[in-house]
Formats: sequence, C-alpha cells, structure tokens
Amino acid sequence: MAAIDLNADLGEVVDGVPTADDDAMFAVISSASIACGGHAGDAASMRAAVERAQRTGVAIGAHPSYPDRADFGRRPLAMDPADLRAAVAAQLTALADAGADIRYVKPHGALYHAAGADPALARAVVAAVVALSDRVGRPVPLLALGDALATAAGDAGLPFHREAFLDRGYRSDGSLVPRGAAGALLHDPGVVAARAVRLVRRRTVEAVDGTEVETAAASLCLHGDTPAAVAMAHAVRAALVAEGIEVRAPW
Repeated sequence: MAAIDLNADLGEVVDGVPTADDDAMFAVISSASIACGGHAGDAASMRAAVERAQRTGVAIGAHPSYPDRADFGRRPLAMDPADLRAAVAAQLTALADAGADIRYVKPHGALYHAAGADPALARAVVAAVVALSDRVGRPVPLLALGDALATAAGDAGLPFHREAFLDRGYRSDGSLVPRGAAGALLHDPGVVAARAVRLVRRRTVEAVDGTEVETAAASLCLHGDTPAAVAMAHAVRAALVAEGIEVRAPW
C-alpha cells in the first residue's frame, strides 16, 4: 500500500493567542512541526502541543526559525552562522525540555528558504540538529526542500526528507510563489485534495503557469494558519484514504 506523511505547522501561539485550530488539526495529520520559540510558541504552548501529539499518536517535529517574533519568522535576518546555530540549538533544546520526542526538524519561514539555498546557513542549522541527535542518541532527520540543506545533512550523516506543499503555489522552477504574490496560497479543499493524490500517484505538482513540476515528497504540508486549513486537512485525508493511500509518519 502506498503511504505518505501529512504534516502541519502547529503550536504557533503568539502572545497567548493560537494562530491555528490545533485540536482539529492534530486529529487529522500524522506529523506536527511545533513552533519552539523563535517565531512563535512558548514553554506552555510547547507542552500543550506535546500532550496533544501524545494523545493523538502524531509524530513531533521541531519547527525552529530565525529569532523573529515581530515578523513571525518570515523576514530574512542577517545572522552570523555561529549565532544562527546557537539560536536554532536553543529552540530545539526548549522543545525537548518540554517533553518532546523530536522525530524530525523542519526550519520555518525565511530560515527554511535561506538555509535551503546558502551552504553556510545550512551547515549552521544542521550542526544544531547534530547536537540534538547526540542528545537523543539517534540521527534526527531534516525535512525541507533546499539542496543546500540536503547536502549539509548528508555530509553530517543525517537523513533528509523532501516535502511538498499542498496550500502554496509553485513556480515552474519548483520554488514557491512568494507570499503576497498572486497564486501564493490555495484555499479550495477540493483542489488541495486532488493535488495531494497527484503528488503521491504521479509525483508532480502543477505550477501557477500550468507547468508540470516533478517532485518526490516523503511528506505533504498544510500550514495550520492557512484559511480553511481544517477543511483542507479533512479533504486531503479523505481523498488519500479513498485512493488506498495510508497516512502515516515515516520517522
């Protein structure tokens, strides 16, 4: 039977206010990338997310970012790689200290894209994950898109898994349409569900210009703070199950 992971970025609490319906999302997904203080989240929200994951059998991933709560981690920051390594390591430690059994690490927002393209930043992120791996006694995988992160992970002996985005627009080169641009976000549950099945069965996604882009994803992502995220998650899961595709975490 074909299988795929369905992940969502959750635990993104800002000033005590959740940005997503975490209870509803945890009931549908197989992996949760939990904010660990860089762009959102705090000790209480991390503990709550860990408890939800344990109740629902959802795999826990760490979702570190640039230390940028003002812009939700979606603005690139000029950081020395050593400082970035320390910032990411502190976030991973915070989530582990909240009781999380961290099964993977997925950078957030601007860091996701910057580290995916910049080898020095990628090595800084990976070094923090290596430290976590040493702490837990096993290699902790990276979940991302960028080739620089894939190379750095491989050089460090860490597994690397590629993901695909169900609710984000793609350009013909396989990159994401920048937030704020036309076609950046998808909202229709039916369209998103059909995309999920296509990604598993055909390993392709349609770009905004109609180009068919090849992708081999181990995990499919829905952002918890995307409008209609819960409806989309239910539609995706139902469509995958109807196609005989098992939804489960690979970690």
